[in-house]
Amino acid sequence: MTEKQQEQTYIRNRDHPFFDGILKRSSSSSVDPDHKYRGPIINRMNSVPASSSKKEYVSSLPSTPGFSDIFSENSFMESSSNIQLNTPTLKKFPVPPSFSFPTILLDFEVPILPKPTVERTYSVAKKKSSDTINIPLPPSAASFYCGFTPQNEVVESHESVSRLNWYLKARKGDVTVGFPGKLLHAVIGQEVTDVSSVSSVIMYAFYLNETLPKSKHYCTVPVINMKRSDLSSHGEIKWLLDSCHIDQSSLIFIDEIDLSYYYEFGSLKLVLLNSHKLSHQHEMFKDALVEVYNCKMNEESVTSDYPWVETVTVGQTLSCCTSIAEKFSQVSPEILAGQGFSRLLLAAILVSTGNLKNPQCTSKDKYMATLLINGAGRYGCNGLHQILKYKMYDITELKVADILRKDFKKWTRGGKSDQTGLNSRMVASNIGMSSIGISVVQLLTHEDSATQDIINFQQSEKLRLLMIVSGYYDNQKNFKREILVSAESVDLMRNLLHFFNTNASQLPLKVLHQPGLRDELRAFEIDNKITSRKTIERLLEEFGGTTKR
Repeated sequence: MTEKQQEQTYIRNRDHPFFDGILKRSSSSSVDPDHKYRGPIINRMNSVPASSSKKEYVSSLPSTPGFSDIFSENSFMESSSNIQLNTPTLKKFPVPPSFSFPTILLDFEVPILPKPTVERTYSVAKKKSSDTINIPLPPSAASFYCGFTPQNEVVESHESVSRLNWYLKARKGDVTVGFPGKLLHAVIGQEVTDVSSVSSVIMYAFYLNETLPKSKHYCTVPVINMKRSDLSSHGEIKWLLDSCHIDQSSLIFIDEIDLSYYYEFGSLKLVLLNSHKLSHQHEMFKDALVEVYNCKMNEESVTSDYPWVETVTVGQTLSCCTSIAEKFSQVSPEILAGQGFSRLLLAAILVSTGNLKNPQCTSKDKYMATLLINGAGRYGCNGLHQILKYKMYDITELKVADILRKDFKKWTRGGKSDQTGLNSRMVASNIGMSSIGISVVQLLTHEDSATQDIINFQQSEKLRLLMIVSGYYDNQKNFKREILVSAESVDLMRNLLHFFNTNASQLPLKVLHQPGLRDELRAFEIDNKITSRKTIERLLEEFGGTTKR
């Protein structure tokens, strides 16, 4: 008997279990009332196309009387999710079990996210030389298998990260071409940008985009509160985004969007994360503030500054991403299954809580870190935290300006014009402080032009005085703190040294002789291990009579 005759005999056998699968009508299937195929099925998670492969099989079947009634297009579309077509035989694919979750009572009414179809695909790629092999990771079961590994590695691609990247790319396109008829719903973090700030801004904006009842009227956009060029100086953030497979080109940084333009036309709505007050540069947009999430102060202090803000969430956890992960677990726990998606949240929790060892770390922080343990991968929580910590202080690939910009603060003092009116220009005095994790000698020898690069950085920030505060451990594991001062003029340096002498009890200094330094550059060792950066900041403010910016 030929293969075609076997196939015809198989099809005409109405008692075969295959026909039970075709004739069975699934109540959960969506049927096109017009009996027309309209292309791939679209999921609710903001219209991300779900992977679907329809094979034209009916047209190849023989025309038998009564056969068209069974293989009608309607019934075929309904049963396509329950069968898997393989050549030359057909096998019945079991219906995936459905899980029901208890109703969650939220403080505000939001639509529950539909459970996404969890899809995992794997690809084999040439293994890249990892820069984490030189990091002293803590011992773990996974590290036992990291000896002689093959040249190829299996890379998992999860649907949750794909949906997140699709959302980021779509919002970047909306901002680029404009979004008529919608309001710009910008989610922005605190002034100091770190792993926690970047992760929480991205994830909370994604959550609002999916659950906000007025999402069709809003263009919810995460805005990273730093310049894109500064990303190179934050190795831990760059490594985290790469390891989570986040499309960095789809991210929007503060220098890539003009918030004042949307504010001028009344189409700006701001959401402030992990802070109770807008930064100095964004204080002009305070009328557009509509939500403050996970602030560290009590609700009364926020409402006193911004009484019109209706939605204020006081942080009850140490990490902002803990509460964001909890929100995802309540409305759509399946989305946390992706390793990249969960790693972005887990990394922020580990950094904010000091690997869950901070005394202020709550039980909810530890619980959510356990729920997101898949994000740690083979590194484990201890290893993931160790990598992020190492990357935070790694300066091997950074320029001197990037090192100074990693942890930089600026103070400004506004002057007044003289009474004669001859000099009507307002005099402004800027003082800056950079904190570094290496010694002054290492900074000055990091590049051949390190001294000139420090002066160029000072001039680019328009600083009259730049103080570089160093805190590091020497070879004997002793903590040391040093400072390198760069003044605009010799007279200003002389006044600063006189001020230091009068406050020697709070800031005892010991001269570090560095050959080749200009008179405007002086290096000192703080002869007191308990002197903190806060003390130095307070003395700088007192010296300049400045206000922090």
